[in-house]
Amino acid sequence: MVEAVKSQSAAEYEAVRGGGAGLFDLSARGRVEVSGGEAVIFLNGMLTNDVAKLEEGAWMHAALPNPQGRLLASVRVLRREGAFLFDTEAETYPTVLKHLERFTLAGDFHVRDLTQETTLLSVQGARAADIVTAATGEDVHGLARGRAAYVGDGRVGRPPAVIRATHTAEDGFDIFVGADEASPLRQSLLDAGAKPCGIDTLEVLRVEAGIPRYGLDASDANVVLEVVDEAEAVSYTKGCYAGQEIIARIHWRGHVAKRLAGVIFERDAEPPADARLRAGDEGREAGRITSSVYSPRLQRRVALAVVKYDFLAPGTELKVFSEGGEVCGAHVAPLPLVRGGWYAQAEGEGDSE
Repeated sequence: MVEAVKSQSAAEYEAVRGGGAGLFDLSARGRVEVSGGEAVIFLNGMLTNDVAKLEEGAWMHAALPNPQGRLLASVRVLRREGAFLFDTEAETYPTVLKHLERFTLAGDFHVRDLTQETTLLSVQGARAADIVTAATGEDVHGLARGRAAYVGDGRVGRPPAVIRATHTAEDGFDIFVGADEASPLRQSLLDAGAKPCGIDTLEVLRVEAGIPRYGLDASDANVVLEVVDEAEAVSYTKGCYAGQEIIARIHWRGHVAKRLAGVIFERDAEPPADARLRAGDEGREAGRITSSVYSPRLQRRVALAVVKYDFLAPGTELKVFSEGGEVCGAHVAPLPLVRGGWYAQAEGEGDSE
């Protein structure tokens, strides 16, 4: 049975990394809609990014900080038909919902929890665009990052929304669809060539991709800039929001004291969870491991880690320690640890701007 599970996981991994595409059900994430004439004002007072600049049919990353600039949640915000659809991890969904609902009595600000009414499906891999196009009838090959496409008529008030988004450093699309429409759409995606994949496979892929998971790699102990991509999620030109002064001060100072980084271990090493990292002959404290998986592509264990600024340079040699002493050697590596074709293309686009 164990070998069968390993074989299945290997096939799922290869579907995503090997030129095909995998289908993931991300419905455990939370989805909340915000509307009302004062939505922009209230949201801009809560989030690190500027929702006032979010055009119809566009989406953005943002962070929800506390007054100390520490991370309460990472969110994606999609503007559709004048409303804002929030998407966040299962771990942070109650926090996001609670913070949004605080403003419902303060003005023209309305919150609707869509988590149970909707499903979130994700297709990841080189063939993702072909598969989503075939399954929905909407050609998404040219869909830009940060934009949404709408497919079908929809039976929950709005048509299904498709956004180009990666959870794996491969090309990918997330589809927000009504729960009653999810089964036929899922079957259409499978018929078009997507391979069903599970959460264990996604865990390997997201660590390779350098995507932090709240509760493991990020928490309210982290200042936002330690674990969030500020280029995508933080605006330094918008108005005030909770925690802005601290976040801006760190930004203008030039760097954070520590940051999420990739770590590659010596071959065959299996360090324990939350292992400590040290550097140099004197064994200076360098950071700690937050998530660790075996990478089939790199053929060794890799990890995400919160690493002190002085040791963030790629190639920095580290030693891994547990309570029992030194475990193995490792080195810092740039994120993502495994780059899909789409990611390389996206980097090129960024360089040309």
